[in-house]
Amino acid sequence: MNDRLKGKVAIITGAGRHKGLGEAIAKRFASESCDVVITDIGAPSGPHLTADNIGTTAEMEEVAAGIRQHASQVGATGRVLTMTCDVRSEADIQRTVADTVAQCGRLDIVVNNAGIGYIMKSMLEFSVEEWDIILDVNLRGPFLFAKHAALQMIKQNEAGTGKGGRIINIASQAAKSAAPNLIPYTSSKHGLVGLTRVAAVELGKHGITVNAVCPNHVTTGLGAKQNAFRGKVLGKDTAGVLEFRKGKIPLGRVGLPEDTANACLFLASDEAAYITAEAMNVSGGEEMH
Repeated sequence: MNDRLKGKVAIITGAGRHKGLGEAIAKRFASESCDVVITDIGAPSGPHLTADNIGTTAEMEEVAAGIRQHASQVGATGRVLTMTCDVRSEADIQRTVADTVAQCGRLDIVVNNAGIGYIMKSMLEFSVEEWDIILDVNLRGPFLFAKHAALQMIKQNEAGTGKGGRIINIASQAAKSAAPNLIPYTSSKHGLVGLTRVAAVELGKHGITVNAVCPNHVTTGLGAKQNAFRGKVLGKDTAGVLEFRKGKIPLGRVGLPEDTANACLFLASDEAAYITAEAMNVSGGEEMH
């Protein structure tokens, strides 16, 4: 352990589910003595945000307890907090930023991880309501969090208590290449790369870097749903789908949550101080754009 994030405070959205990318990122940051605030929506909210698809308050607390235990085992010193936050709500985001600063004293890193990618069907079958909820979570949420995080980071800089900041957006391989049956998801992730680039240009003068991470398929809870859908299309079971996916990857395996977490740690660290506006592929060589 290098304590690379010691003294830093990070918010990670959509991190309240077991075996998710958010949990892996939070665990990696906490292992480097970062104060980590895990957020998730906490309770069902409408037909597409059900208990099966969100991080409930109870699950979020379980995730946090597991991360605290791991951090303690490796000798890390950061705290792990939980806060409910609906990333579609600007008021929720403002409250989360304010509560983080009130409890931790500052905000240095935001990882926009919350996303919807489990609604899969033909473009001709998607409803406007489905389009709207996916774009609201996957693109509106990162915009609002980046905005209010940046305002706090700039305030810290002006007060002499901060030195820039880090905003990391979890995009996808779908931000680079077309993904059939996922038109709102693919559109939102392409948009997220555009948001990343413009925010990086505007916030660079404040020492705030903005980058995106673009993983290929990772079998999280969301990934399992995608595997099931892809299996129906291909006429394969889950094992067959995974073999199909591995066959397209030069390194010969599908991605792990830890692969994305390691990329986020690098981008959050001092080593990445001169890297901004990038959309980093974490795909074992499958995505080269």
